[in-house]
Amino acid sequence: MDTESSNPGSSAAAAAAAATTEKPKSDKMNFFVLRVASNKEDRVREALVRKVKIEGLEDVVGRILVPTERVRSMKAGVRKESDRKLYPGYVFIELELDKDGRIPDKVWFMIKETEGVGDFIGSNGKPTPMNPKDQSKMVEEAERPDDAPGIKTEYKKGDKIKVTNGAFINFEGNVDEIIADKGMVRIITTIFGRPTPLELEYWQIEKI
Repeated sequence: MDTESSNPGSSAAAAAAAATTEKPKSDKMNFFVLRVASNKEDRVREALVRKVKIEGLEDVVGRILVPTERVRSMKAGVRKESDRKLYPGYVFIELELDKDGRIPDKVWFMIKETEGVGDFIGSNGKPTPMNPKDQSKMVEEAERPDDAPGIKTEYKKGDKIKVTNGAFINFEGNVDEIIADKGMVRIITTIFGRPTPLELEYWQIEKI
């Protein structure tokens, strides 16, 4: 599934744990993809988990996941962390099909009657399980430890930029190195006719 890519205060691993019906994955279960209302992924997931328990469907419904990653940004020297959804607008639900290869009616209606749920991803109007490669990738992302959050940056080596803040405001140059652990970028600019390296925070520059 080629869908691009926050719920502050929780980790991706914790979110994955909270998003499960606490039943180990069965070999007969596969993940399906639900389209949901934008920014309602966590609310839909929580509602589904609650309804599964209330209706006693743990035998046919497994994990319900909203994969996230922990990202760190920096502004004016202040670090901020947040959870960014890897697949905004989607919830992943693990289901066991009936003998006819269909989603059991009681599960189908439970899902479709949940506020914020759109439809299943599939072909010819029929929900289609994720292929094993995409499923493994999604589960790995959902359960990945986040003890070393990455710093979010839009820059890469070679980008042409302009300094927008600080002593070198309005100087232009090129990105030479991303210093991720410090939230900084090393650029090469020209001062007095000579190439000069400067280390600046992400928020102090912009692409041109």
